[in-house]
Amino acid sequence: MAFTLAACAEMLWREKSMEWRVKRLTELGFQVGLWNWPDHDLAMLERSDATFSIMNGYLSGRLADDEGAEELLRTARQTAEVGLRIGVARLNLHGTGLGEGGLPVTPCHVVTGPMWLKARDTLERIADLAEEKGVTFTLENLNTGVDHPGVPFARAEDTLTLVSVVNRPGLRLNLDLYHAQIGEGNLIELCRKALPWIGEIQIADVPGRCEPRTGEIAYAGIARALEAMGYDGPVGLEAFASSDADSALATFRETFAPH
Repeated sequence: MAFTLAACAEMLWREKSMEWRVKRLTELGFQVGLWNWPDHDLAMLERSDATFSIMNGYLSGRLADDEGAEELLRTARQTAEVGLRIGVARLNLHGTGLGEGGLPVTPCHVVTGPMWLKARDTLERIADLAEEKGVTFTLENLNTGVDHPGVPFARAEDTLTLVSVVNRPGLRLNLDLYHAQIGEGNLIELCRKALPWIGEIQIADVPGRCEPRTGEIAYAGIARALEAMGYDGPVGLEAFASSDADSALATFRETFAPH
């Protein structure tokens, strides 16, 4: 069994052009992860030989209030069209729109019962959109302790609850183990619990958000556990390189090679 390996182009070879990065990742045999599509030359991406694993699935909006939900759906529909154009496998969502430095545009530190119900209803509409367009959206967990304070529905427990309640094929989890380690830990059991709803797993080590073997997470053990569970889906490196990107990618590949 082998995982499909991808890497976030924004975080590697940051001195190079995006065209160069996409080409290099493809040459190395990795699928390509992207962030916000308006930052990129879509014609260049379209004519590249790359396979795109994931990109942000909206431009603005929120899950848990009427105005934010309408904006989320509007920009998700727009993004779905772009995703189809360049062949992105998964379109990623968060509990609220992120701005400069990954901080929430509209911070929220207390999530009420009505907000949970509204978030569920918004994600049902996202699943309807996914079915209409033939795309897949994912909902990503984030950490609020280091990178994204004030994001609602940030814990993996939160995103798993929402995705499993909606339980539609067009809405999956983007299970980010870097964020989960900071926020919750117990990563192997988290993967086991979330397994039926995982669309992609993203990784980086803690602390530092670099490639495996630079921090505290035993990713080789996690890879073995995922194999034993029968997971054979995508694993994306959403990490900075501790030294050079080629070495970071080689370590990532070696860590998630079949065991």
